[in-house]
Amino acid sequence: MKLKRRNFLLEVIIGILLIYISVLIVLFIFQRNLMYHPDENNYFGDKIEVEIEKVKIKTFDDINLLGWFHKKDLKKYKTIIYFHGNAGKLENRIHKLNHFRDMDVNFLIIAWRGFSGNDGKPSEKGLYIDGNSAIEWLKNLGLNERDIIIYGESLGTGIATEIAQSNNYAGLILETPFTSMVEAAKNFYPYIPVSFLLKDKYDNQNKMKNINIPVLVMHGEVDQIVPFRMGEKIYEIANQPKYSYFTKFDDHMMEYDEKLLLALKKFIKSLN
Repeated sequence: MKLKRRNFLLEVIIGILLIYISVLIVLFIFQRNLMYHPDENNYFGDKIEVEIEKVKIKTFDDINLLGWFHKKDLKKYKTIIYFHGNAGKLENRIHKLNHFRDMDVNFLIIAWRGFSGNDGKPSEKGLYIDGNSAIEWLKNLGLNERDIIIYGESLGTGIATEIAQSNNYAGLILETPFTSMVEAAKNFYPYIPVSFLLKDKYDNQNKMKNINIPVLVMHGEVDQIVPFRMGEKIYEIANQPKYSYFTKFDDHMMEYDEKLLLALKKFIKSLN
């Protein structure tokens, strides 16, 4: 009787292990489908109120990226390069971009490979190529690094910190940044060996120490996607000069209200 019970328990344990291993295999294979959501659409019909030119930016590996370019005065004003998050199209950022109309900036926002109708599939390496190709596109217009402000939103902070390392850009804006994709993923999959399985790690916290330009970190305390403590940690690690805009009630998609816009304007003005 004891032997049968022991065999039964052994079979149960083996069954659970097989299920767990199967889950790990599925997560490993489809992890980028879980990380990148190009078809997610929270676009509610906002109309673009700032003049833009739709441009094509060829990457170093020959993928054409859609970009929206707003040019006020390239010589007089800094140019923001905007790296968006892991979901949606360029249209999903219209409610933010419209506010740049009232700021003394030019801007370029690009859609990642696999997003907004672009060819290719997103990956950490691929998005680094996309970001650097967009920087090169701006330089071909006659801009240098001191003319460019890098703006990263959520996942885009991973590309922003990568590019900002050891370079002399005008400034860096990080909206709802994570410390690393490994730590962020552990919040959703606490019983999964994320460090071992994850392909795209976006290690922001270890890159911040290499960034020696002015930094603005923005984050809301009730962020349900990227914990607020991660934004605090990124700010803590950042070298001076650094600034923060932390709020008590903002979720992951921060409210572009007067206070946030004032923080952005002050930061941009300090770079001129």
